[in-house]
Amino acid sequence: MGQPVTVIEKPTAVPGVVRFETNRVLSGMSHERYVPGRPVEGNRPPDVVARRLFERGGVASVHVNGNVITVQLESGGSGPADTQGLREIIEDLYTYYRPGVEVPTFST
Repeated sequence: MGQPVTVIEKPTAVPGVVRFETNRVLSGMSHERYVPGRPVEGNRPPDVVARRLFERGGVASVHVNGNVITVQLESGGSGPADTQGLREIIEDLYTYYRPGVEVPTFST
């Protein structure tokens, strides 16, 4: 349950950099850049997606601008195995009720 996010993965001319375009604007008019060693604070959509991408591993930096997420992979990886799972992380950004999570009930 939640809002599905449509994500299109696009290669770039730079090895080790992949771009994702979504049908939702995540950062408004601003842009955000996230790098390892600097904690990702906040719970805005760009913060959450960056945190989840870093938790997956293999990500050197994340840049979010509007509906475009640019990911630089660690050590120049650019093959399908290096990007596997990244698109799904972004698609699940607004999925709140996952298998095993109890749906809250409200008493009247």
